[in-house]
This record gives sequence, C-alpha cells and structure tokens, in this order.
Amino acid sequence: MEAVAGGRRDTDRQWMEAALKEARLALEEGEVPVGAVVVLGNRIIGRGHNQVEGLGDPTAHAEIIAIGAAARSMDAPRLTGASIYTTMEPCPMCAGAIVHARLRRLVFCCVDQKGGYCGSLGNIPDDPRLNHQVSVSSGIMATECAALVSDFFVKLRVRNR
Repeated sequence: MEAVAGGRRDTDRQWMEAALKEARLALEEGEVPVGAVVVLGNRIIGRGHNQVEGLGDPTAHAEIIAIGAAARSMDAPRLTGASIYTTMEPCPMCAGAIVHARLRRLVFCCVDQKGGYCGSLGNIPDDPRLNHQVSVSSGIMATECAALVSDFFVKLRVRNR
C-alpha cells in the first residue's frame, strides 16, 4: 500500500469526492456509509454505495455494485485500465472482485482494521500468487471518510441501547 503521490492528489481527490457522495447516499438509506466509483480515462463508468440492508444481500457492497455497473456500461467483464475509488479499505470479497475485474488501481480513504484486506488484515490486490495485481493508494480524504463511518456507528450504538 502506498501513500498518494504528488500530481495525482487533485485528481484522486476529485474522484474520491464522488465516492464520498455515494457514501452519503448509503448513510441516508441507513446503510454503513461506504461509496465507490470506477473511473476510466476522465469519466465515471460505474458508481455504487452499500445496499446490504436495503437489498437484503450480504454481497451488496459499494465496490461490488460499482464494478457491476462499470462492467455493464462497458459491456465487458474486465475493466483493464480503470481505477476504483472507495471510501473504506475493501473487504476480502471486494478485494477479490477488484482483482478479478482486472482494475489497474485501487484508491481508498481509510483503513479498516477489522475487515480490510488491502493492507490491514491481508493484501489480496498485491498477492503475487494471483494472476493480476492492483496498484493500491490510500489516505486521500481519510479524516472525512473515517469520521462519516465512525459517526454512523456511534449513532447506531446509541439507537440500539
């Protein structure tokens, strides 16, 4: 996992703002506030936010939804050359989908010490045993994204008392 390099910072921030907008949609729907966008060239080709509760589907994570939307928009199962921006470090399922979709780059805001598999608990995107590796950058807008998730769980615990 690498920190975001100089010239990419403004562009990464632009795309992360779009992912954060998706995360806020998830929050409005009562979902864990995670959002993602898939970018190819200079345009978003897929977007998604967590919809696990709303769809009753444990696989309805932001990254899975964004990758599926991107694949449909490109009419292709592989997204070679595209990047995904997500507000939280992907779980093992999402990290695997990122590799299988052949995404070039993953950028995420904040680490997930309890479920992240892109550097925290393991590192699927960089595993040399797999047939594809993904460049990983993190830390863009980490404070904003972490606060959104933290606030959600604080309010959830208060509500459940």
